[in-house]
Amino acid sequence: MSDLTVAVVGSGYMGGGIAQVLALAGATVKIADVSEEIATKNYGRLIAEARQFVADGLFPDDAVERLEAHLSPATSIEEAVADADFIEEAVPEKIEIKHETLRRISAAARPDAVIGSNTSTILIASLAEAVSHPERFLGVHFSNPAPFIPGVELIPHPGTDEAVIPLVEELVSSTGKETARVKDSTGFVLNRLQYALFHEATQIVEEGIATPEDLDTIVRTTFGFRLPVFGPFAIADMAGLDVYAFCYASLQTRWPERFATPESLKELVDAGKFGTKSGAGYLDVPAERIPELVAYRNKAYVAMKKLMDELGPAPIQPAHAAAAH
Repeated sequence: MSDLTVAVVGSGYMGGGIAQVLALAGATVKIADVSEEIATKNYGRLIAEARQFVADGLFPDDAVERLEAHLSPATSIEEAVADADFIEEAVPEKIEIKHETLRRISAAARPDAVIGSNTSTILIASLAEAVSHPERFLGVHFSNPAPFIPGVELIPHPGTDEAVIPLVEELVSSTGKETARVKDSTGFVLNRLQYALFHEATQIVEEGIATPEDLDTIVRTTFGFRLPVFGPFAIADMAGLDVYAFCYASLQTRWPERFATPESLKELVDAGKFGTKSGAGYLDVPAERIPELVAYRNKAYVAMKKLMDELGPAPIQPAHAAAAH
């Protein structure tokens, strides 16, 4: 992607991180903000931050040189986007600000420039109203902190040209990140899942069943421990969908509606598809690969535990409390 010209509009924490990632992948990146002064100040911060990341072993040794060669502040949004192949909008999460910014980008950019928005909550179709040639517009949602979180949600709106999506997938994968395609729907996927978990967690704490500290311990040492390796469907398939159906029945003795058995789970179990043990479930894992999958799972969990032990506990509690544990 070294021949690609990119503009990131909004050079704050998220936009700056996205700009670093794209510049380190070899794209020529310009950052823009409400003024040249802010863009220049944020450019200085990004270089200083990269220097620290190199010292901490988080960025490659030549990262500062690469950023200085590929990243620069623009005098204005118009200058940044004028010859850009791809533009990422990363301004504050208010539809009026995003609409105004997207109008300015549309007016100054080439008609064939692909435009992405880093919105985490606003419908892409609503943002597309401010974009001329909206067929080249989609959501490209990086996560915080952008340099280090590997997943990116790609959200086309109903009017997005299908041909645009592979181009953005290629650009994002050149940074070493993974993309997933998501339909334009409130909360997309990441935040819908994240807030569903948070909602249930707060209910448990408010009911006095566990403290926030103990609840966090359970999440990160049990099912959360699996999540870097497997998503919820892979976990369910390996646990056994019949087992999940029994657990739902148990939860329904207390919350019949909140934990109603999902229709898709009922259908699979009724059809005798119990996940990996029966060779069919939500994911198609061929029966002959199951021993390999189990071996991978065990190896992954041991490696995760070793990594967590090496890192030690997160510095959340006061130092004296952490030492006592």
